[in-house]
Amino acid sequence: MDTSKLGRGEMMAVIGGVILAISLFLNWYHSRSALATIGGHKGVGTYSAWDVHSTTRWLMLAGAIAPLVLAYIIARELHLSWPRGQMTMVISVALLGFLVYYGIINRPGDPSGEIKLRYGWFLAMIGAILMLVGSTMRAQESETVRKPPGVL
Repeated sequence: MDTSKLGRGEMMAVIGGVILAISLFLNWYHSRSALATIGGHKGVGTYSAWDVHSTTRWLMLAGAIAPLVLAYIIARELHLSWPRGQMTMVISVALLGFLVYYGIINRPGDPSGEIKLRYGWFLAMIGAILMLVGSTMRAQESETVRKPPGVL
């Protein structure tokens, strides 16, 4: 295993994955009303993504591991049938979709107007963006040369 093969893109993606994984346990939401409920919790309080999202937390944690798998593949010089970094790029786009949906479009809790975002959600966004940028940099480096149509 040769870690000198890891470039700036892989390191950026790994740092983003670590930030995302840590942010799942930090404060994401704050309930401002005694009548508000979020993730089964009622009243005023601050809650992490791990407290609120029962299924999505596992998907986000699995997605945060993707850059580590990419770094392992590159360090071991394993051959893939797709450009390295492409799968991590797709996973980070899905993670960004989760984050935008749960932070902006359909914030959990009832009433959702009484639930405010905290720093953990913003750190998760930074981590997912770092994952996307880093994996995109890697995918561009290992892009396969495309042939024109009709050429075998």
